[in-house]
Amino acid sequence: MLGSTHGTLTTHFRARVDACGEEPHAAVHSMATATAEGGLDVSGRPLHAPVPDLDRFFRPESVAVVGASDTEGRPNTGITRQLLAWAERVGARLHPVHPTRESVFGRPCSPSVAALPEQVDLAVLLVADPLPLIEELAASKVKFAVAFASGFAETGAAGTAAQARLSAAVERSGLRLLGPNTNLNAFESFREDLEGPAIALITQSGHQGRPVHTLQELGVRLSHWAPTGNEADLETADFISYFSGLPEVGAIACYVEGLKDGRSFLLAADRAARAGVPVVAVKVGRTETGARTAASHTGKLTGTDEVVDAAMRQFGVIRVDGLDELQDTAALLARARPPRADGVVVYSISGGTGAHFSDLATGAGLSLPTLSEGKQRELHEWIPDYLDVANPVDNGGHPVGDWRGRKIIDAILADPAVGVLICPITGPFPPMSDRLAQDLVDAAEATDKLICVVWGSPVGTEEAYRTTLLGSSRVATFRTFRNCIGAVKAYLDHHRFTASYRSPFDDAPRTPSPSFRKARALLRPGHQLSEHAAKQLLRAYGIRVPREQLVTSAAASVRAAALVGYPVVMKASGTRLAHKTELGLVKVGLTSASQVRDAYRELTDIARFESVDLDGILVCQMVERGVEMMVGVTQDALFGPTVTVGLGGVLVEVLHDTAVRVPPFGEHQARTMLDELRGRALLDGVRGGPPLDVDALVEVVLRVQRMALELGDDLVELDINPLVVLGRGQGAVALDALALCR
Repeated sequence: MLGSTHGTLTTHFRARVDACGEEPHAAVHSMATATAEGGLDVSGRPLHAPVPDLDRFFRPESVAVVGASDTEGRPNTGITRQLLAWAERVGARLHPVHPTRESVFGRPCSPSVAALPEQVDLAVLLVADPLPLIEELAASKVKFAVAFASGFAETGAAGTAAQARLSAAVERSGLRLLGPNTNLNAFESFREDLEGPAIALITQSGHQGRPVHTLQELGVRLSHWAPTGNEADLETADFISYFSGLPEVGAIACYVEGLKDGRSFLLAADRAARAGVPVVAVKVGRTETGARTAASHTGKLTGTDEVVDAAMRQFGVIRVDGLDELQDTAALLARARPPRADGVVVYSISGGTGAHFSDLATGAGLSLPTLSEGKQRELHEWIPDYLDVANPVDNGGHPVGDWRGRKIIDAILADPAVGVLICPITGPFPPMSDRLAQDLVDAAEATDKLICVVWGSPVGTEEAYRTTLLGSSRVATFRTFRNCIGAVKAYLDHHRFTASYRSPFDDAPRTPSPSFRKARALLRPGHQLSEHAAKQLLRAYGIRVPREQLVTSAAASVRAAALVGYPVVMKASGTRLAHKTELGLVKVGLTSASQVRDAYRELTDIARFESVDLDGILVCQMVERGVEMMVGVTQDALFGPTVTVGLGGVLVEVLHDTAVRVPPFGEHQARTMLDELRGRALLDGVRGGPPLDVDALVEVVLRVQRMALELGDDLVELDINPLVVLGRGQGAVALDALALCR
């Protein structure tokens, strides 16, 4: 079923290899290509994104319209008319195809694609059921097809089954299919008179791309629009991979309702990150209602939103919430040159406006450096001394109406610590606002630094806005404070990210480590491991656990305590125990043989009363003086194994202070996970306490990741809690662990 589990292609591939020892016949498009180009990681997932050659899709030389019509009042007639106009614009030869018509709009009509006078690049299918045509198109060597028909996975179980049959037929055929449940957005009119880097647009819902498409009316170039629909074959990831290799594309804007395959998406995002092409995305599914609605629309999994959000951040995808944010952020990233510095200066004609904007910008994480005393003295040559020019810069209003306005702007931009100048104009005040707008435009043409303007007038018909500001491709103009701040932060974050980006797929393990064989032998398919067995699993991967012994008698527990060393902790160990503390099955701080003997009897009595099966009692070394953390592995429906780190102990489910990543990732990402925690300061030492061994915690996260990659789907869940992080240089110790096997 399409999109029903993570790595649908991967699962299919591995199943066939296990059964036959070879790849499946007739090629799984992305998996087969990925294998040929770079192989698989240790988990059996691809390491490189296949890049479909979509040139002939967007710029075909010949097109067949199957089901073409010129009968007025019929839906196919309007579509045929639009396709005729589009074919003329792109220079394609269009061939109507219909079994009962001799001509359509004066053009000769063929009864089938096979009967056409030439091989076509693209077939547009205006039929209710495209499935019967796939074999004919493949036999005619058609490269691409578009299916508009609805009634597939978006409608429920029967539609999902129909879409699965269509996907299988396309897979066998070798052609590439857009849709079903798509529309005509790929054949829209794009302005040819606009210059500069363009936005390439990908949407699963055509209507949601309209705001970005209309950016052309504001002078922002749009190069492509891919309406992916249900993604029976071609998916969002395919278009990200393709667009990121086009020299004219400055940014990729996406509206995503569901991801077909998590790994495919990450590989595509990785390709864009390597190329330095920003990807800005609205991803539906932040709430349960949004996820349910998205599923009913496209018949896809939306994925656990926390994982989706982390995965996007991990690979540099800029996630926004609104379509207005999508268009503003994509437009800025497409057209702005790389920053010369991270410093942002707010320049306004009002102290109140500057203070308000600066509060919001600082709260969002932008850096507003205090200008040097020398720079402030220079600005006071044109601005009255009683006004604050440290940043924000308040000019008091009057200087913008004469020659001083441009001097002030140039002086700010000349500061090497300044990379962005933002001028919020909350309302027009002609003629001074007209001159201010012109000075900003002129300064933007003379600098390689970013100048942004927020035009706050609700009217938006003013000459300074419509002509001066929007007529410039060098000034980024916004209508709201929020969108400006969000776009500037995304711009600075993107360039910071790509400047140091190293693909984790380059270093992903391809062969199992020596730990794998030991760990695999410990797994018990379909069962939860006891704490003792789960700790053996950790030991196999070099993760430190306390000294401990598993005993089955009171006398043995006393001998074990002497070997482990007092004080000790005693715990019940069994395959069905998840929350021992709540049942009273943990005894802490035992300091004598009599206490150990009594504790053994009490623990076994409780287990009998609660009908808990035990494999024994653990006598453990007691570890004190550290911060309790947790590290875990869970399986995500879209992305496969994920690794989580957070504050641990008994309050982990209450605090929910966690960060998650999708393997593979490196040490930098592991440290970034810790920085995302609200309780991060605990690791640096609080109330005079010493700093803790963060390096050891990072090492545990990386070792758990290796375990997750190597054991793959066989390890359904791993929970190390608590993992006590000791003082710097003293390591980290896993005091408890739970592991669930597939």
